[in-house]
Amino acid sequence: MAIIKPFKALRPQPHLANKVASRPYDVLNTEEAKTEAKENPLSFLHITKAEIDFPNGIDIHSQAVYDKAKENLHQFIEQGTLSKEGQPCYYVYQLVMNGRSQTGLVCVSSVDDYFNNIIKKHEFTRPEKEKDRIDHMKTIGAQTGNVFMAYNNVHEIDREIYDWKNSYKAEYDFVADDGIKHTVWVINDEQVIDTITRLFAEKVAATYIADGHHRAASAAKVSKALPENKSAKYFLTTIFPASELAIMDYNRLIKDLNGMDADDFISALQDDFTIAMSEEPVKPSQPHEFGMYLNKQWYILSSRKDSFSRDPVGVLDVTILSENVLDKLLDIKDQRTDKRIDFVGGIRGLKELEKRVRSGEMKLAFSLYPVSIQQLFDIADSGNVMPPKSTWFEPKLRDGLLTHVLDNQG
Repeated sequence: MAIIKPFKALRPQPHLANKVASRPYDVLNTEEAKTEAKENPLSFLHITKAEIDFPNGIDIHSQAVYDKAKENLHQFIEQGTLSKEGQPCYYVYQLVMNGRSQTGLVCVSSVDDYFNNIIKKHEFTRPEKEKDRIDHMKTIGAQTGNVFMAYNNVHEIDREIYDWKNSYKAEYDFVADDGIKHTVWVINDEQVIDTITRLFAEKVAATYIADGHHRAASAAKVSKALPENKSAKYFLTTIFPASELAIMDYNRLIKDLNGMDADDFISALQDDFTIAMSEEPVKPSQPHEFGMYLNKQWYILSSRKDSFSRDPVGVLDVTILSENVLDKLLDIKDQRTDKRIDFVGGIRGLKELEKRVRSGEMKLAFSLYPVSIQQLFDIADSGNVMPPKSTWFEPKLRDGLLTHVLDNQG
């Protein structure tokens, strides 16, 4: 069963929350982060992506960058921008995007649960991305990256969080520059805290990483490197009940047709798909249906019934596309490393796919039907992993609102 704990968050003063809170470090490149933080010395990007405080060309993985992150964190604390909670608390975090809200519990989760597979995974991680966050975490002595997790709804937990939201004033409540509303409540009542901890321990058999596999893996490895540090035995998580979440599509762009012309490629596709032209951009309306954009023309591809397997991974549209198109026809074997493929989260829309194909940067694009939360759970429970870039979650949690300090206080 799931072990979670309250913690003493390092967090901004309420009137500074909107200034401090930043988009996650891994959704921005260095230039985007520089632009976003340019007029804002309080942006948490100065801590999560400290290369923005160096001239162009700095090695973003150098120790100098991590040392600068530590310096900036200490400066934020010394100037009073950030301060540490006086007692261990839970935090309720609500996000609202386009009128849809989702509410999760911010806590620290057990590293032992990660190693014992109580915390379920569905993606492989890359060593170089892990090392970046390990070096960052060890240098600054804190976990800044929040791991986005999910669990099957438990009525009693839903009720505790609902009651708190409706009984107490929020600590933070602001709309970020991207239009997403962020609201955070502090749960500081010991009886309520104990009830939530007990309910997770008794009724939540597993939690599932939705977004943040590298952050979780890095925290687990830091715990091994710091065996005497009690705080490092837990890592920063926000856990959402499954009913609150929606997964967006994660679409594909391809640079070339592997030596084929367009007619030959479309002909080859017909072994596994029925194909129809479309006058409108194609956002698939059901599983096993794909949109394809090639030579300024949209197509609807529908998988033939016997063209894919029915196991938890084989039935995924990302798997069908991978096996029947990317591998079979285009010789793209490893989507994590092949330079001929790129990925576009559904938040950017179909216009982004059209733009990049029309520019000549890419040859064709595929739009996919999104994976469901239940499919994610089923695959994680089976011990399998999804193909790379299978899920895209929006809205994103903001960095800087709640940080877990590795101060050996447990």
